[in-house]
Amino acid sequence: MGNCVKNNPLRSREDVERAAIQLITPLVDLLSPGKARLHLGDTGAAYPDEIAQMEAFARPLWAIVPMLAGDCEGVEPLWAHWREGIINGVNPDHPEYWGEVEDYDQRLVEMAVFGMGMALAPQKFFFSLPKEAQKNLWAWLDQINHHDMPKNNWTFFRVLVNMGFMICGQPYDAQRLKKDFEMIEEHYEGDGWYFDYFNQREYYTMWAFHYYGMVYAHVMRERDAARSREFIERGKLMAPDFACWFDSTGEAVPYGRSLTYRFAQGAFYAAMALAGEEAPGVSFGVMKHLLLGNMRRWFEKPIFTRDGVLTIGYGYPNLLMAEGYNAPGSPYWAMKSFLCLALPKDHPFWQAQEEPYTAPALTRQPHARMLIARSADDSHVMAYVAGNRAHEHSHDEAKYEKFVYSTVFGFSVCKAQKLLKDGAFDNMLALSEDGDTYHPRYGCDEYEIEEDCVRSVWHPFAGVTVDTRIIPRGEWHIRIHRIHTDRTLYAAEGGYAISRDGCDGSVVYAQHARKPEEVTGADRAAVVAPWGVSGVLALRGYDEGTVVMPEPNTNLMAPRTLLPTLTAKLEPGDHVLISAVLGTKTGGRTAWENPPTVEEIDDGKMG
Repeated sequence: MGNCVKNNPLRSREDVERAAIQLITPLVDLLSPGKARLHLGDTGAAYPDEIAQMEAFARPLWAIVPMLAGDCEGVEPLWAHWREGIINGVNPDHPEYWGEVEDYDQRLVEMAVFGMGMALAPQKFFFSLPKEAQKNLWAWLDQINHHDMPKNNWTFFRVLVNMGFMICGQPYDAQRLKKDFEMIEEHYEGDGWYFDYFNQREYYTMWAFHYYGMVYAHVMRERDAARSREFIERGKLMAPDFACWFDSTGEAVPYGRSLTYRFAQGAFYAAMALAGEEAPGVSFGVMKHLLLGNMRRWFEKPIFTRDGVLTIGYGYPNLLMAEGYNAPGSPYWAMKSFLCLALPKDHPFWQAQEEPYTAPALTRQPHARMLIARSADDSHVMAYVAGNRAHEHSHDEAKYEKFVYSTVFGFSVCKAQKLLKDGAFDNMLALSEDGDTYHPRYGCDEYEIEEDCVRSVWHPFAGVTVDTRIIPRGEWHIRIHRIHTDRTLYAAEGGYAISRDGCDGSVVYAQHARKPEEVTGADRAAVVAPWGVSGVLALRGYDEGTVVMPEPNTNLMAPRTLLPTLTAKLEPGDHVLISAVLGTKTGGRTAWENPPTVEEIDDGKMG
């Protein structure tokens, strides 16, 4: 079975419906006897296996519910299984009962889709259940009104549940709803941007806050007109900014946590279409292209088991990059992108012709704390970041603190900070006191996102200050580090990690063309291959160039990579390191042979 959606063109509503069915069908035989649990693997998460199996059961509902709402013909056989599972899962007397929840419980997360089901498809989802099951479902879901949750995007889960209660004429907690909306407003910064935990601005802004807000707006347009209008207007503000995160094919920038949700990246545009309005520069045709183009790119990648089950990972199965809350069923949050199936066949979204978004070559997004650049041919999007710091998730420094994030090269996570090959420090300046254990940027004491430059000040050790400026130049960028140190340091400046096997996710090159050329010298390090070029060029302050062979499975895009790196030994005092860094899949050797120079850099930015 394997990748059962690889050859699906995803052009029509029928194609998308078929894709949802193709993705869910392999799960049917894995349902428990009572069909209320789904066992997809034996890896662990922060919560027990029985909760992980409940999560795996719930997440396909993100596609099943819209199919019910949109009268999709092929959903009934799948819904029959999940309907039986719901009846048993909420029955306290059944052995597969989902149980009594606690504060901060993962099951609170999974309740959201049941609330959406009650709101989007009340007759088919809720009232089709036996009366006793209706009472049991309400009682089980109502637990969310009596438990504490993190004050972040989770708050919307309770909103969806109470919205579902309201639509189905069940008792709901109006006071809780009021407080939850107040908390959501505390997370809104303006210009369409929400933040999640503390400083985090990443995909949760789009596939959580906005997604749920626009579902609410669609359902509550008449009951809560003012708030619904506000959620839609915020989505319209967000739509052009977020479109810059995608290249011309729909490939999106890998950045931040929860990337194992993969094609949930485009779910914002499914919700935008459901809300029923276009945004400036983002027509229904653009929404359709960003959503379906992103899914097409994902369906080209080896992200399934041989049985057709989604894996934990990003561009391939990879537990190393996962968070502690990624259980075997977690990747099926990607099914949120099928929200578009709630739209009827004659909706303008389905009638529109796909069209790419016309994005500027350089976009300043101060709320995201990013400067986003793209190649001239729109095949490569690069996000230069500073000032985002995650909240106690694994590999925070890799997922939020790289100098640049790329749709072509992804990024790497470390297996250890001991040795450069273990650290896989791509697009980072890693510093060491002993030449053995390295520390990259983690936490910015100051940062600026200018129109053409990103600046950050950070302290890898007490007594060491690094003032970094990153200046985009097409697919090149300039890095300038002003370093003050009170002790001897060893520095390693990593470029982009590039596949050493000749595969970009969709094209596997002939065996004789697979071996890339490594270029090293006192002032350079590069990997030149038919599938791309990654290189770093020393303009000031470095000692030599080398190509590091990182540990396997450190990179999100490619299991085996090479990493051009510049190194230097810094004695106590003040230093200036300047390098030019290139990553391209289309520019080839010509791009590498035409780097920017020090003379091209504004003296004011060199410090």
